[in-house]
Amino acid sequence: MPTSSSRNPFTAEEIPAVDVAVEHLVKNYGSLKVLRDISFKVEPGEIFVLMGPSGSGKSVLLRQIVGLERPTSGTVTINGLDAGNEKTREQIRIGYVFQAGALFNSLSVYDNLALYPREHRVGSESDIRKKVNHALQILSLDGTGAKFPSDLSGGMKKRVSIARALVMEPQLLLYDEPTSELDPVMSATISEIIGTLKDEYKVTSIVVTHDRDLALSISDRVGIILNGKLVHVGPPAELQHPKDPRIADFLNPKIDIQHPRYKTLESASEHESESVPSAEPPST
Repeated sequence: MPTSSSRNPFTAEEIPAVDVAVEHLVKNYGSLKVLRDISFKVEPGEIFVLMGPSGSGKSVLLRQIVGLERPTSGTVTINGLDAGNEKTREQIRIGYVFQAGALFNSLSVYDNLALYPREHRVGSESDIRKKVNHALQILSLDGTGAKFPSDLSGGMKKRVSIARALVMEPQLLLYDEPTSELDPVMSATISEIIGTLKDEYKVTSIVVTHDRDLALSISDRVGIILNGKLVHVGPPAELQHPKDPRIADFLNPKIDIQHPRYKTLESASEHESESVPSAEPPST
């Protein structure tokens, strides 16, 4: 079971993990409805994985949680505080691992990790050095501090991005597609890192992914989003043999060259275009 706090490896101070509550969240972009009445709660110290097809709204939901965007309606709270409020982000440390890494190419690996504590004046340069070196050591990145992102492989960039988040001493870690564009072995390595960080830091983690192996192996619970709706939340064992045919098709799609699904998608698209009248230019 997740625990509510841990001892920070950097400072030895007791750091409480946080809970995240999403209630009746709706997010629209103009007439485009992306998230439809989403509700769930993540417990302190839990690894909660969000899965769904491309375009289902997973990354949009993550941006609402981190406070990068405001929902159209509904609420997101972290320990009862409004996630979109700047004061919340001052009180609760949130680490964000971007899908593409978002490393600064002009900075060395060391300076990428040191940027946040330097800008926020978190400790002396000696303290920052200890934090950066410890984070690199945890992620088996010793000796990479002087390198630049262009010198790194895709897997190393992912690990540097996670290490940078750890330097912030986060209470909440958000991962956006942490295994995308990685080979199976490196994907397994990143999954292992996320799982073991839970044991060392007891940080609350929310992971957005397409990676079924990651979801089934390290999560405490998995949420499935289809067409902007949260259609399932439960332990990973429930997804071994899902009862919902939509979830079964998403997790275990059958390849049928006699009846390829893209042909079905083409037919549906053509039907929609026929049923919607084309816009006529205004008369002059």
